[in-house]
Amino acid sequence: MPEKILVIDDDPFLLQLIETGLGTGGYQVVVASNGEEGLRLLDETKPHLVVLDIMMPDMSGWQVCIHIRQVSTVPIIMLTALGSQADIVRGLRAGADDYLVKPFLKDELLARVSAVLRRASMPPTSSTVPLRFGDGELVIDPTERRVMVNGEETDLTPREFELLLFMAQRPGRILSAEYIFENVWPYDSETNLENVKWYVWRLRKKVEKNPSHPRYLITERGVGYRFTPNYGMLPKTELE
Repeated sequence: MPEKILVIDDDPFLLQLIETGLGTGGYQVVVASNGEEGLRLLDETKPHLVVLDIMMPDMSGWQVCIHIRQVSTVPIIMLTALGSQADIVRGLRAGADDYLVKPFLKDELLARVSAVLRRASMPPTSSTVPLRFGDGELVIDPTERRVMVNGEETDLTPREFELLLFMAQRPGRILSAEYIFENVWPYDSETNLENVKWYVWRLRKKVEKNPSHPRYLITERGVGYRFTPNYGMLPKTELE
């Protein structure tokens, strides 16, 4: 059976384009033109993933996302207008797994959907099994608290290690700086949110082959960071 995707968007033209694009990818698509209808179809159809527009009348995408998270752990990709970083962060805080900026490309949509579905189907990461990335280029050992880069151990501070492990255990997810800070730094810490940016910069110097063009610790400008185990460019084909 093909995986089922629920698309919620009040723009009928875009809704048709997304439905057609996902259909060419072999997915079964269910569409809703507003938040209330989307929540009803969520309960009726039990989709594997939800593609959710943010700016909708009556019930916004943020509100729909919060309602979904109260009843389901289904992955959510939020759609947002170009440059709305504040909206993206708000969506991630509401429980979204990823976002896609309008206008977008068909193959980019398919790539994001495939990646989110793949992550959702992965078993939980063991806290003791070493994590290997890039054919062994980067190895993180949670038990020994050691990091190997190209076969050589790299010296990380305890906080640097905790930050790297936290991100690596959530591969592909966009993590806001606020979310990282709240989960990696203790409540009584004297540091502040700006330390996240500084620590990511330090980690790149230690684990990336070229810190100016990182392979693993990717900046989602204005939103946060993403640990990318499988780096590469997305294809560029127009949504049509």
